[in-house]
Amino acid sequence: MSTDTPHAPIRSFVLRAGRMGPGQQRALQTLGPRYLLPFAAQPLDLDHTFGRTAPRVLEIGFGMGDATAQVAAAQPGTDFIGIEVHEPGVGALLKQVGERGLTNVRIVQHDAVDVLRQMIAPAALAGVHLWFPDPWHKKRHHKRRLVQGAFVAELLTRLAPGGYLHCATDWEPYAQQMLEVLQAEPGLANTAAGYAPRPDWRPLTKFEQRGLRLGHGVWDLVFTRR
Repeated sequence: MSTDTPHAPIRSFVLRAGRMGPGQQRALQTLGPRYLLPFAAQPLDLDHTFGRTAPRVLEIGFGMGDATAQVAAAQPGTDFIGIEVHEPGVGALLKQVGERGLTNVRIVQHDAVDVLRQMIAPAALAGVHLWFPDPWHKKRHHKRRLVQGAFVAELLTRLAPGGYLHCATDWEPYAQQMLEVLQAEPGLANTAAGYAPRPDWRPLTKFEQRGLRLGHGVWDLVFTRR
């Protein structure tokens, strides 16, 4: 039965069953209490959360966390807040946090729209990563796509002046929509004439590498807050 009633929010995700490996389960049990942040309807004190003052980057929908862990390891001076609703992905990232000894990662297992709206203070972020969000291929599902004007406008208020928004997708129609939506936001400036080259620091995911070998395209978009 559909939940898309006038009183139910439109979600940009569907909770899917996933298998948890023993390493992921162990990471959830042992590292979750330290690195998982419970959802709360009030802004986080990020200096207290991380025990320092540093640039903060929000990653929305980190999947299994491979790219998040690689970027966090390569940028120890930046703090990363990852949002993911699927528990196997949360466990997988926690496992990497433990294996790599990362102290600059925290995770919120909740809807990204709620987290952004209620847990992130205005101008708190140096950057936002939105890499390979669900493209919702079918036209009737396009309303579920995360990159919409209202969401981008709210996200903009959480970016500090000069902060960046980096999106990436392997679905060209969604890339076109992203470009159109982001260019229409007057508070954002495109860092490229259109799509941007992939920054060297964005790791290639296994899924992306497989797609590239098959000749699939990938589109990056990098905008900054004016």
